[in-house]
Amino acid sequence: MNESSAVPKADESRIAFIFPGQGSQSVGMGKDLAEKYPVARRTFEEADEALGYKLSQLCFEGPEEQLRLTAVTQPAILTVSIAALRVLESRIPKPSFVAGHSMGEYSAHVASGTISFTDAVRTVRNRGKYMQEAVPVGVGAMAAILGMELQKVTAVCQEAAQGEVCSPANINSPEQIVISGNTAAVERGTKLADERGAKRAKLLPVSAPFHCSLMKPAQDRLEADLNKLKMQKPVYPVVCNVEAALVNDDERARSTLVAQVTGAVRWEQSMRLLIAESVQTFVEIGPGKVLCGLMRQIDRSKSCLNVEDDASLTKTLERLAT
Repeated sequence: MNESSAVPKADESRIAFIFPGQGSQSVGMGKDLAEKYPVARRTFEEADEALGYKLSQLCFEGPEEQLRLTAVTQPAILTVSIAALRVLESRIPKPSFVAGHSMGEYSAHVASGTISFTDAVRTVRNRGKYMQEAVPVGVGAMAAILGMELQKVTAVCQEAAQGEVCSPANINSPEQIVISGNTAAVERGTKLADERGAKRAKLLPVSAPFHCSLMKPAQDRLEADLNKLKMQKPVYPVVCNVEAALVNDDERARSTLVAQVTGAVRWEQSMRLLIAESVQTFVEIGPGKVLCGLMRQIDRSKSCLNVEDDASLTKTLERLAT
């Protein structure tokens, strides 16, 4: 690690900003911040302009079925996250690290200055579109396996595949792993996990099998887009999902964002890396509290705060002040 990205000493109180991914969206998200803070309002205006339609209106008013479309959800969550970040960042100490879950890794790179906000909004819009188009509806599926360790889930996937695709997609916490692949293989995997003692195994209501090799067509299309983007060296180290490792340069940022489309999100390992780097406080920035929920399953001793609206912002600032 070079001098400019050298990490502070371990005795400093270290903060990591973490950003949510798809699934955290809800109608009304960001509205409160946009009404109260000009910097948040301008963020939504920037997104509307970059995309050529009123993303802000879909965030604030819905309809929900439109907000759930992958090509809308991804830029919507990114925009709410960056609006919240811009309101927050002038009020608290700078983070030592940033990370994001799946699509949230783009928010982390915007926070670290690797990618401009408008480039990121357009890129994740395309990312959502490519992922949706990579696999015909019904061909792929995802399932959550609760209360089963990774080694056993991996074995279940290998057995369930039978020549098709079935693999761990999101290693979220010791309690929760999501698998992805061909519908029949994922259904077999869900049944096997049930039989082998998982607390629960259930199919998820998703539109495509994210983070598995079936996403290769989307990865190829996205790689072409990412190769055209101007990227900078990250200001703060970014934890990449695919390797659960720190990224400190723009070329590696690009290659790990490409690999992420078919690669597993190693979230638990990413958070354990930050804990090993002496991070005491995690601030989830963006809609929902999914990542704070996962942190409770990973390490209850760590503090996880969230900022998604004015009330949570006030509460987080109060907590950080003490």
